[in-house]
Formats: sequence, structure tokens, C-alpha cells
Amino acid sequence: MKRCSWLTPLALAGLCASFPLALQAHDGHGAAALGVEVTELASSSKEWDGRTLPRYPDGQPQVKVLRITIPAGVRLPLHWHPVINAAVILKGALSLELADGSSRTFREGEALIEVVNTIHTGRALGTQPVELVVFYAGVEGSPTTVLTTTAQPPR
Repeated sequence: MKRCSWLTPLALAGLCASFPLALQAHDGHGAAALGVEVTELASSSKEWDGRTLPRYPDGQPQVKVLRITIPAGVRLPLHWHPVINAAVILKGALSLELADGSSRTFREGEALIEVVNTIHTGRALGTQPVELVVFYAGVEGSPTTVLTTTAQPPR
């Protein structure tokens, strides 16, 4: 596994994996010779529940990066994401649950590719808050998260 401590948030955008090659092409020494370490946290064409990610929407691309803190024990309201997004858990443990009851827990240091257009909830496990950084890849004017009161999938 490669490690890239100062570029870690960029790993999800695919930049971290290509960075050593760019350095090698530029100076002929390679990233390792400069002390740069690269860790790929996630690379997938699938969501955490195993389904294939949707195509990117047409329009002007917009990337949004949010740092989110969820207090210990808090359950998020039902919601869905109309855009592709990925997260890195910085602290704590987060359980994600789909409307059908299936769930998965992500812990400190883990990355996840979030479900898209699928209603779900999340809960901060344990006695510590969950801190995460989420990267959204959508288009201008598109929301990143839509709250809902129904377990029916969006149309």
C-alpha cells in the first residue's frame, strides 16, 4: 500500500495515485526519492453497498469538500445524495444504513464511496463524535444532500 500523508484528501480525486508519476516525469527522481508517500484510500466504480456508480451528470462540474462532525449517538435524518461522493473518516465510527435494513460501519482512517440516489441514514457510534471529510463531485446548482421523510427511493 502506498502512503501520501499530505495529499491524503486528494487520493479520492485520483490525484494522489498519479502524483509520483508526475514527479518522476518532471525531475527524473520519482516521488519516493523526495520522501513523498502515497496511500490510496479508495478506488472503485462501486458504491459501498456494491452497486455501480451512476454516470456523472452533464453540466459545469463542481467539486465540494466538507468537513462534517456528527455528535456521539446522533442518527442523521433519512436523506439521499444526487451526486457522487466519497468520504474519509477522521475520527470515530459511522454506521450507514439503507432503507432495507442493510448496513455497514466505517471507522477512523477508512474511506467510503457513498451511495447515490439511495435513501439512507447514518449514526455516530460510541461515545465520541464522528469527524469526516466528504468530497462531492457534481454540477453547479445541484444539491449534495436531500432530506426526505419517506423510505421510497427518489425518482
